[in-house]
Amino acid sequence: MSVRQEKFAGLIQQHLAEILQRHKEYVSNVFVTVSRVEVSPDLGYAKVYLSLFKAPDKNLLLNTIKLHGKEIRKQLASKIKNQVRVIPELEFFVDDSLDYVFHMEEVFKQINKQDEQNNLQDDKA
Repeated sequence: MSVRQEKFAGLIQQHLAEILQRHKEYVSNVFVTVSRVEVSPDLGYAKVYLSLFKAPDKNLLLNTIKLHGKEIRKQLASKIKNQVRVIPELEFFVDDSLDYVFHMEEVFKQINKQDEQNNLQDDKA
C-alpha cells in the first residue's frame, strides 16, 4: 500500500471505531474493534476488518453491521467529508486472527502441561 492509502486507511479506521462505539444499536453490547482497514488504490473501496469480542454469533453480528452499512458510511462521510473527495464503499469482514492466537496459546499450554506430566513420571521411574 502506498503512503496515501495507509493514511486514508488510518483515518477511516479511527472514525469507524468512534462510530461503532457511539452507536450501540449496530453492535448490541458486543465489544467491537476495527483491527485494520485496507483501501483500494483509487480510494473508492475499503475492506474493514472487525474483531468481535463476547459475540455469541459472529456471523449474525457481521450481517447486522452489513445491514447498517449505508448508515455507517453516511456517518463516516459526515466526519471526513472535508478531508477527502470520495467516501469509499465499505465492506466488512470478521478478523479472526485474535481467535487463532488464543487457540494457539491453549495448544501450547496443553503441550507444556503434558511435558510436565511426562517429566514427573520419568522422575518417579
